[in-house]
Amino acid sequence: MAENDLESQQEAIQEAAQLLLSANYVMAITGAGISVESGIPPFRGPGGLWTKYGEPPMNGYEIFLQDPKKAWEERLSPSGPSKEIWQTIGMAEPNDGHLAFVDLENMGILRSMITQNVDNLHRRAGSQNLIEIHGNYTLVRCIECNSRFPGAEVPMHQLPPECPMCKGILKSDTVSFGEPIPQDAIQKCYSETQLCDCMIVAGTSATVYPAAGFPMAVREKGGRLIEVNLYESELTPLCTVSLRGTSGSIFRQLVETLKAKRS
Repeated sequence: MAENDLESQQEAIQEAAQLLLSANYVMAITGAGISVESGIPPFRGPGGLWTKYGEPPMNGYEIFLQDPKKAWEERLSPSGPSKEIWQTIGMAEPNDGHLAFVDLENMGILRSMITQNVDNLHRRAGSQNLIEIHGNYTLVRCIECNSRFPGAEVPMHQLPPECPMCKGILKSDTVSFGEPIPQDAIQKCYSETQLCDCMIVAGTSATVYPAAGFPMAVREKGGRLIEVNLYESELTPLCTVSLRGTSGSIFRQLVETLKAKRS
């Protein structure tokens, strides 16, 4: 990074830190970009898994409902692209970006976070007030009563597995194409966004709804947006501060700046 660019970046980090300290209710929304440093490629864009293999069928949920047993058999014995995706996610570890969000939460700055990622890395890093809007690949969810259970604790000798609460069919908690986002998750997103006056938007192009609507809602009611991304996005013109770089590097600097301002 050129000297002038470095100076400009440091000034932007100072400005972002001041926005966070002066806000009443800070939220974050994260996307696939934050997990790239953990070795998980994004789904879309250069090097993305869907760019490489093609997107999954847009009626994935309908396919599941037509034959849940077959869907579970394919999930438990994946091949081709699915095998690569789940192996890659399973081997990943939280990176500095995930850990920085835990620091922000422990400092009392970050109040809640929405993630579009299903990789469980925010949870493993230690984030507490977390809304996994697209689900979590380690969990299973009942399609009848919406109860969730750790996948490793659910017997798989009979497929599809049965919900221990209501005897409904269990599926992976990850939201399939064509599947409605669970109401408990979406309602919490809306209620938290109503409180938010400063939102960090990290590792996402913020173009996929409904997640893309949350930063817009904050901005429309006069809130501030802080973008952390490698590239410009459609949201960039609406952001008060845009920080370019890897999430791990940017958030390490941001956390240290916040600690210095508080000392």
